[in-house]
Amino acid sequence: QLRPVESGGGLVQPGGSLRLSCASSGFGMELYAINWFRQVPGKEREGVLCISTGSETTYYSDSVKGRFTISRDSAKNTVYLHMNNLKPEDTAVYYCANDSGEDCSGYIPPVGLWGQGTRVTVSS
Repeated sequence: QLRPVESGGGLVQPGGSLRLSCASSGFGMELYAINWFRQVPGKEREGVLCISTGSETTYYSDSVKGRFTISRDSAKNTVYLHMNNLKPEDTAVYYCANDSGEDCSGYIPPVGLWGQGTRVTVSS
């Protein structure tokens, strides 16, 4: 299990873009598919999309298709979430987490292994 650190959130106007980063200080990120989730206060955590170790993308949310993409930089041990044409409904705290293996399955790690997340606010 990895202990990820998310960064890159902030306040952006509708239609704007952000790039979120998911890094792991330990070894092993290259061994796992990496999922991005998001959560709005009072609602359940929602899967957004995932990248496998072979860099295949799986979308869990139809609402982000065509706007969000995901990439990984093995040399930097980092996975990026590229968010374009942001909408107010994208406002949430975004979390990354490793999947259970090389492929995307939507695996949800135990509570104690989640990072702090990074807050994205889309507002004019």
